[in-house]
Amino acid sequence: MQVTILVEGMHCASCTARVEQALKQLSGVRSAAANLADSQVRIAYDPAQVDLAAIRGAVSAAGYQPRESADRTALKDAPLTLPSPQGGEGGVRGAQWASLRRKAVVAILFAAPVSAISMFELLPEPEYPWRNWALLALTLPVFFYSAQHIFGGALKGLAKGSANMDTLIAMGVTAAFASSVAATVWPALFIPTGHAGHIYYESAAVIIALVLTGRLLEERARGKTSEAIRKLLGLQPRTARIVRGGTGFQPVDMGKMPMPQGMELEVPIERVAVGDILAVRPGEKLPVDGVVTSGRSFVNEAMITGEPMPVEKSPGSAVIGATINTTGAFLFRATKVGQDTVLQQIVRLVQEAQASKAPIARLADVVCAWFVPAVLAIAGLALALWLVFGPEPRLTFAVLAFVSVLLISCPCALGLATPTAIMVGTGRGAEHGILIKSGAALETAARVNTVVLDKTGTLTTGKPSLTDILPAPGVDPDTLLRLAASAERGSEHPLGEAIVRHALEKGLALAQHTWFNAVAGQGVDAVIEGHAVLLGNAGLMRGRGLALGELESKAEALANDGKTPVFAAVDGQAAGVLAVADPLRGNSRGAVQRLKDLGLEVLMLTGDSERTAGAIARKAGIERYLAEVLPEHKADEIKKLQQQGKSVVMVGDGINDAPALAQADVGMAIGSGTDVAIEAAGITVLSNDVGGVVNAILLARRTMRTIKQNLFFSFAYNALLIPAAAGAFFPFFGWLVNPMLASLAMVLSDVSVVGNSLRLRTVRFE
Repeated sequence: MQVTILVEGMHCASCTARVEQALKQLSGVRSAAANLADSQVRIAYDPAQVDLAAIRGAVSAAGYQPRESADRTALKDAPLTLPSPQGGEGGVRGAQWASLRRKAVVAILFAAPVSAISMFELLPEPEYPWRNWALLALTLPVFFYSAQHIFGGALKGLAKGSANMDTLIAMGVTAAFASSVAATVWPALFIPTGHAGHIYYESAAVIIALVLTGRLLEERARGKTSEAIRKLLGLQPRTARIVRGGTGFQPVDMGKMPMPQGMELEVPIERVAVGDILAVRPGEKLPVDGVVTSGRSFVNEAMITGEPMPVEKSPGSAVIGATINTTGAFLFRATKVGQDTVLQQIVRLVQEAQASKAPIARLADVVCAWFVPAVLAIAGLALALWLVFGPEPRLTFAVLAFVSVLLISCPCALGLATPTAIMVGTGRGAEHGILIKSGAALETAARVNTVVLDKTGTLTTGKPSLTDILPAPGVDPDTLLRLAASAERGSEHPLGEAIVRHALEKGLALAQHTWFNAVAGQGVDAVIEGHAVLLGNAGLMRGRGLALGELESKAEALANDGKTPVFAAVDGQAAGVLAVADPLRGNSRGAVQRLKDLGLEVLMLTGDSERTAGAIARKAGIERYLAEVLPEHKADEIKKLQQQGKSVVMVGDGINDAPALAQADVGMAIGSGTDVAIEAAGITVLSNDVGGVVNAILLARRTMRTIKQNLFFSFAYNALLIPAAAGAFFPFFGWLVNPMLASLAMVLSDVSVVGNSLRLRTVRFE
């Protein structure tokens, strides 16, 4: 069972690590992943061993507040939460945002005059002896009201014997404020040193104002990382029109008065049930998933699959909720509602991916586990060294160094580096029909060097069609097609279905056969309107003693082109040859070239014959292919490539591809594939476009590049500025870091990491 809990008080990577550790110590908790980007913890647990009360208790014991939870197994039919732009999700988080904003406003209003008086000497102390007392009075609201969030988080951590980002900030501003109060109330304490007590009220007030303002900016930026989820949820209409009568289906009891036959009733979408008949007019969104029962239209599915062209829908066609009907009106029967619809499954999958951790995040986790204790040690060492070896006024320099080190350090940036990029990257992919199941799949997809493409249904359409009709001399092509289709009428063989479908599309009237016999593995034998019709391969024709003549050479040319030739004979005479092929998708060759341009090796894997596979590979621009591979051996071929040191992404769409998808470093399922293939894959491309494979890899590479940039910036920031704040450069260059500038740098580091991640929203796909 899984549960998602909103946790208040997580401000840095040390916080998330502490929450995860507390939960993992519970017996029955299988996994716990805390995400700083959305302040939520996803927990997988065994309800027979641990309950939600114990889980919430563990979070509270760690020093944080569990605010709400949602058991996913219990919310099957409930709508998913719509995150707010401020980074919250309404309710409790909205109240937290409002409280934080009030405290930030108060801090800014009082810090401004404190800063002006101190920095611009608006009230010189000799002329205004009460100046320091005025500064103290102005600082008190900032320190005791606005900083409640900071001190509360620090005290909770200390009560549990741990430290976090709030601890660093609280110690820094307390040191500045306490020394200022001492210099104001007991100035005589500093007379023996020969120096007047230095006043840091402006530092304490401005630092608190900057920190709170930074958190507001950070929360808003973090809220934007969930914008893709909001867009997806916003696609779903709020109402639907249920039709009663004249449909051939049992009407649903809506708890209302009986409706006249054929009447439409508009109801909230939550009241739609499986089996209901729904009406859709031109320009309207489809409320749920279903199957068309009557009418024809074209539906724009771009918002789900990324396919730009509207798709024709007719009776029997599947339709997806949240897509847009363009021209005609039609009725459809609801097959999936609530959390079972494609849209809600996409949202849930994206949320789970955003909650996951990429392997690269482990480095940040290890660093953050030691970060706060290390910063406290460095700050203490800097204080001691300045007091012992520093120039006069030593105490002033020591306090400045101590406060600056505490304030300039930033575990928040480390904690946000990975999850914000994953949230934005996976959200951007979902907007374009690319579903990434986990951070691990994303990271692996970014470093693969070999792409293996299944042929049928991936490179090709997966739907055989009649491509050529080559009649013998004196035979009418339409007559040949009509007789062949009449013979194959009712056939379940893909070749026969392709011939029948083509004849019907041409408007030919098919005849009933008066006698029919299927020749296993070779073809069919039938009598159509008194004519003996034989349809099949060359072996069947030779077995009946028929001379094929020049038709045989034509069939050879068709076979070399990747097509399957079907010979036809009428009344004992060869009448022609028809060719059936699974045509290459229109953009397959271009997609293969784009993969090569990315430096990837591209292979094709198929169970088809060597000749057919070679023809398709040539058309697609693929030099290396593996043909006549049985379904159960596809995974073995992937394993062989991996043993050669290749990192492999397998792209497929069928049940027989599932083992290979699971074996590959990354499995990628084409959206037209089966549920089994999609379940086995780490990435799903909802469209039938092979170009989506290229886009998925491009997105993965761009996201990982952003994560590495974030981590580099975070590590470099702390590695360079913490020594500078401690005064390491003072003996050489006379550089010291002002505590207010240190606080501003800390805020900017957090916002810059989130801002860099948000650039992924601009990724463009071809």
